Amino acid sequence: MSEEKEKKTTPEKREARRTRYIVEYVRSLKEIEDAMEPYKEHRRDLRNEYRRQGWLTRDEMSIAIKAYRLMKGEVDLDQLYETYSVLSTAANPDIENES
Repeated sequence: MSEEKEKKTTPEKREARRTRYIVEYVRSLKEIEDAMEPYKEHRRDLRNEYRRQGWLTRDEMSIAIKAYRLMKGEVDLDQLYETYSVLSTAANPDIENES
């Protein structure tokens, strides 16, 4: 919509249009989330099975997922480690004194 047309539109019409977009967005999001639910349930079942069988602990699964996401995102591990070290030192000032 051009800026000129936007100026001619009343605030009430702009608000009504905005409300429609909000409703459409929420409906679309709900449809997507509903479609994802079977996959989420399958993921929960997989985690529970690995934990129940004693194959992996919660921490091991969590670390594996974090490593996978880092790998998938092509994260610069050197930069990540440097940033982690800075944050770790800032959050725990006693660590710096131990070195």
